[in-house]
Parts: sequence; structure tokens; C-alpha cells
Amino acid sequence: MLTPFTAFRTMHGEGGRTVKRDWPIDGDRREWLVRRNCSLTPRQTVAVWAALLGLSLGVGLFFTLQGAWYVLVFSVLEMIAVTAAFIVYSRHATDCDRIVHEHDMLFVEKVRGGRASTIQLDPCWVRIEAPQRRRDPIRLVARGVTVDVGTWLPEEARRALARELREQLAQ
Repeated sequence: MLTPFTAFRTMHGEGGRTVKRDWPIDGDRREWLVRRNCSLTPRQTVAVWAALLGLSLGVGLFFTLQGAWYVLVFSVLEMIAVTAAFIVYSRHATDCDRIVHEHDMLFVEKVRGGRASTIQLDPCWVRIEAPQRRRDPIRLVARGVTVDVGTWLPEEARRALARELREQLAQ
């Protein structure tokens, strides 16, 4: 079955890198893309990881040559912890929420840790709950199904997205 997301990836390349937040594709379709703000590119992430490991190994080897071999043990433990932290960071660097309103349907695609899930909602039944507190996400509620979106946006941008969604669904 060809979903709107599969069709979009087919037309615009895997990952849809050409998508901007709130990009009307045609007259009947509107799409919002909310991504994490990652400060490092993949190449920079690997470079920082390698530099940290090299520095830790260098310190451990220096002290081992001075007779304090136990420092190398702690350096290895530190390298394991740093590697684990970078793996977790890398898994979630591509997390995003894609919201598509098309042909009287609302599709929400959530990517978390490399796994994608798509939820289809009927816009006639969708209630949009704007964030009440500073860290609250936008909640899309329809017929007992609740979907949280916009987790990574700053507070004002989340409120603006909720307002835009309301306006779009009211049309």
C-alpha cells in the first residue's frame, strides 16, 4: 500500500530532505516537519568522538608508562561511557514529527530512534490541545487516540504550530 509518506519519499528522495516546516505541496495538501535541533553533523560527531577517545587513551597510556596502570583502566571505562553516550545521541539525532493534512485526512509520522510509526486521524474529530505548561507538547486527540507532537520546538513555536494546525483543520 502506498501511503502519502511513501509517495513523498519516492518523489523527493529518501528522508524528504527538501521538506521545510509548513510547506504546501499543492492546493489540497499541507505538511509540517518538526525536527530535533542537532548541533553537530554526523562527520563532526565522529570527529569529536574520536578526539575524546584519543585524548583519554593518551592520558591512560601516559600514566601507565609512569607506573600508574590503574589510570588506564579508568580511561577504558570512560571511553566505554563516551561511546555509549554518542551511540544514544546518534540514534536520536534524526528523530522528527511529520504532520500531513491531505484529502480530509491527517497523518502523523513519528520517527524515534530510527523507528517510524504513522497514525492516521480524521480531522473532523481532531481536538488540538495547545501546551499548557512550558515543556508540554502539542496533543492531537481524536476518538480516544492521543498523539504528542512538537516536543523539540521552543514554547512560542509550539503555540504557533498549534494555532496553524487549528486554522488548517478549520478550513
